[in-house]
Amino acid sequence: MSTRALLDTHAFIWFISGSERLSATARALIEAPENPILVSIASLWEISIKYGLGKLELARPFDELIPEELVRQRIGVLDIDLKHLAELTRLPLHHRDPFDRLIAAQALAEGLPIISVDVALDPYGVQRIW
Repeated sequence: MSTRALLDTHAFIWFISGSERLSATARALIEAPENPILVSIASLWEISIKYGLGKLELARPFDELIPEELVRQRIGVLDIDLKHLAELTRLPLHHRDPFDRLIAAQALAEGLPIISVDVALDPYGVQRIW
C-alpha cells in the first residue's frame, strides 16, 4: 500500500542534500517508489526567499538544483488553491510561521500526512510522520 505525503520545507532540503538530520523513517518513506511524495509550492517559495537573502546555502543555484531534484527524486509540486486558503482561514495561530501554517492547511485540505520534525504542527491535528 502506498502513502501519499507532503514534505515540510526542512524535510525536502534535508532529503535532497542527503542530510543525516532526516530520520530513517522519513527517508525510507520518501525513497519508496510506490509513495507519491509532494512538496508545497509554498516550501519552494520559502527556499527561494531564503536562498536569495543568503540565509540558505544550496549545492548549486536554485534555478538549477530545485527543478533537477524534483524530477530526479520524483517529487511532485502541490500548488496552492482556494480550498487550501479556505482551510488556512480556519487555523488558529498555534504556529506563527506563515509557510508552515499554509503547509498545514494544505495537508488538512488534501488529507495528507506531513513529513516533518516540527512538533509545532501537531496542534493543528495533522498527521506528522518522522
